[in-house]
Amino acid sequence: MDSRSHTHVTAALRLCLHALLTGLLALAAVRAVGGDAPHAGAVVALTLVTAGVYGVGARAGTGTRATSVQQGALTPSVRPGTRAAALWLAGLCALWLALLVLSADALWVAFPLYFLQLHLLPTRWAVPAVVVTAAAAITSFVVHRQEIAPGAFIGPLLGAAVAVATVLGYDALFRESERRRELIVELVATRAELAEAERTAGTLAERERLAREIHDTLAQGLSSIQLLLRAAERTLPGDAPAAAHVRAAREAAQANLAEARSFVRALTPPDLEHGSLAAALERLCARTTAPGLTVRFAVSGTPVELPTPYEVALLRTAQSALANTVRHAGAGRAEITLSFMDTSVALDVVDDGRGFDPSGAPVDERGDGGFGLPAMRSRAATLGGTLSVESAPGQGTALAVTLPVAVPAQDGERAA
Repeated sequence: MDSRSHTHVTAALRLCLHALLTGLLALAAVRAVGGDAPHAGAVVALTLVTAGVYGVGARAGTGTRATSVQQGALTPSVRPGTRAAALWLAGLCALWLALLVLSADALWVAFPLYFLQLHLLPTRWAVPAVVVTAAAAITSFVVHRQEIAPGAFIGPLLGAAVAVATVLGYDALFRESERRRELIVELVATRAELAEAERTAGTLAERERLAREIHDTLAQGLSSIQLLLRAAERTLPGDAPAAAHVRAAREAAQANLAEARSFVRALTPPDLEHGSLAAALERLCARTTAPGLTVRFAVSGTPVELPTPYEVALLRTAQSALANTVRHAGAGRAEITLSFMDTSVALDVVDDGRGFDPSGAPVDERGDGGFGLPAMRSRAATLGGTLSVESAPGQGTALAVTLPVAVPAQDGERAA
């Protein structure tokens, strides 16, 4: 049987096993001497030799491996399933059989031998060995007592059954405990991963919020200040005393606007840090996989540079829509189209899945834990856009987000 880590319980049971075997050997020797048995000297000698052989293989307090009720503190060479263990047990059983021939009292030693056999031998060999040991004990009783009594059969057989049930039951409980322990370890690791994922999601959400706030407040305000100062600079005569101050103020506003834009770029999602929105959407389609699902991406119109909040909103909407397609739609084909128009930009996500009823679906039925339809609609409305969903059971789903795009200023500067 498999060896297990040593515990206080198995240590106590080990000591009980040693005490039981030693006590039974001593009982056989004492009864042989006290009863004037014809082979009393040989019985005493065999009990001493048997005790010595047992002590060599099981030295109390020196073992490092334990397994079940029958576990002993074994020397490093006598371990379950090893050749040394089998030879040691064979020698011990041979001495017991010789002792059994000389004394009927030796049959009680069969009980601790049951546990040793179940511990040191594989189960497929241990159970037959226990049966043979019980048969030898019964035979010894019949030969020495010259009678056949129910107790001669019930005692050894009952002891063998109890030993087998105890050891195998304990081992099964131990394996179940190990499975539970491994499950707990896995659950703890999973909880840690989920906590890390939640922290990462919170960090990304906060970064997006800060980017949106900086864009909507500081960057827009600095851009307006810069435009107003530029207009004031143009209306002032070239030699006006205030012209230099207006120019310095405009340049300071321009520098701070550039700094605010760099902050916004630094707070953008990782997918937008190394390329355009179109490239990020193409990568998203490439890495979105599901059994039988094909995802395609297309760009319509002439791509233009969009404000960071627009790119973040469109990317997050595409991620959420594709997540819904993978988890709920059971679709075989999905298409994402990014369309650039004169005064707006649109993102269309279409799949041929099972569809749903947009008016009757629960809030979280098509959501993915934070970017469901309400979140998409709210994100689009924040930027002055709209979200429309067309779907029906069995007819797929079409989702479209449209965001207005401001006309560039005449001086060529794009609003932050």
